[in-house]
Amino acid sequence: MIIVAPMLLSATPPALLPVQVVDQAGVPVRDAVIEIVPRAGDTRRPAFAWRNAMAQKNQAFLPGTLIVPKGAVVAFPNFDAVRHSIYSFSKPGPFKIDLYGKDQTRTQQFKVAGTIALGCNIHDQMRGYIRVTDTPYAARSDLNGLANIEGLGRGTYDVVVWHPRLRGAGGEWRGNLVMEPGKRSRIAVAVRPGSGK
Repeated sequence: MIIVAPMLLSATPPALLPVQVVDQAGVPVRDAVIEIVPRAGDTRRPAFAWRNAMAQKNQAFLPGTLIVPKGAVVAFPNFDAVRHSIYSFSKPGPFKIDLYGKDQTRTQQFKVAGTIALGCNIHDQMRGYIRVTDTPYAARSDLNGLANIEGLGRGTYDVVVWHPRLRGAGGEWRGNLVMEPGKRSRIAVAVRPGSGK
């Protein structure tokens, strides 16, 4: 009689590559989008842990910057007691959603990679951004300018950083980084003066 012991499989979690984005004075840049260009032969499809949703709450877009994969359908739930009308004139995805009220949701698909700047026809102070990407290796920086890129090994990668106040064509900085798991990479970008977005 042969006894077969069960084999325990342990999946090694993908490496987290920490990246920090700072401005020309060394101050952390919040809500910067870091995109790592996949290497040739990388077939991983873009998919992220967060929902493809941007809410309206307290007359603001939440989150203020959202990363979605190319082709995503984004939900726009309204949690305000007032109605909103969302629009964008951005070349990658111009659209308009007519007025809708509290606890209602509208959706919009984004088929082209790029940046979608959002506004509300009723509330001029409302600004939001959707970064539509075709890379699975993307993240948004936190209050300390930090983001973790998951699933990449050590090596040199082409990188794109986007932020609405970044000085550069389309609000982008392009370069490359040598990344090693567990070691923080730092990117310094030039940004225009301003607060927040």
